[in-house]
Amino acid sequence: METEIPDTPSLLDQARAGDAEAFGEICRVHGTRLLRQAIALCGNLTLAEDLAQDTLVEAWKSLRRYNGRCQFFTWLCAILLNRYRNVLRGNRLRPASTPGGRDQDEFEKHTGNLTDHAALPDQAVERREQAVLVRQCVQALPAKHQQVIYLRFYVNDSLEGIAAALGCSVGTVKSRLFHALEKLRKMNAFSAQLSDFKTKGGML
Repeated sequence: METEIPDTPSLLDQARAGDAEAFGEICRVHGTRLLRQAIALCGNLTLAEDLAQDTLVEAWKSLRRYNGRCQFFTWLCAILLNRYRNVLRGNRLRPASTPGGRDQDEFEKHTGNLTDHAALPDQAVERREQAVLVRQCVQALPAKHQQVIYLRFYVNDSLEGIAAALGCSVGTVKSRLFHALEKLRKMNAFSAQLSDFKTKGGML
């Protein structure tokens, strides 16, 4: 997990006071990582760029609501997820697909550690297709289950951090994770991928 930016409290205090340059520094440090999460969430580079930008704009508007009980990046990702859900409700999202050609080059440039560069070409294609499949299965879950799956397995935050970001108890997060994984287990298309989720969810 990546560390928070140096002297984050000071930058956040300055940003809360209306210092746009301080918030710009926060955006600079988190921007690439946020874009990676947006790509992992929607699988569409153009949409991911829009989502990341919208997330930072919304964060600037609501910065005073960040209470410091979770990592700032987790808070950003919670906003990102809400923005993405708004897109889905507006039916503006094209079906998830595997990018190709020039789009694939751009996709891999921004995803970085999401791609195993040591994998053979056919293995890389298979893994991208698996990622699309997992994303589609997660998108079929109720919103409250999507939230905890995304923040636990994509953002890789702790149960405590997720609870703080969502404004609920750790027990509620555990319950939602349990039910989300149960629902995913019943999806035949997801069963082959479930072991990875269970391994990372060992805290349940």
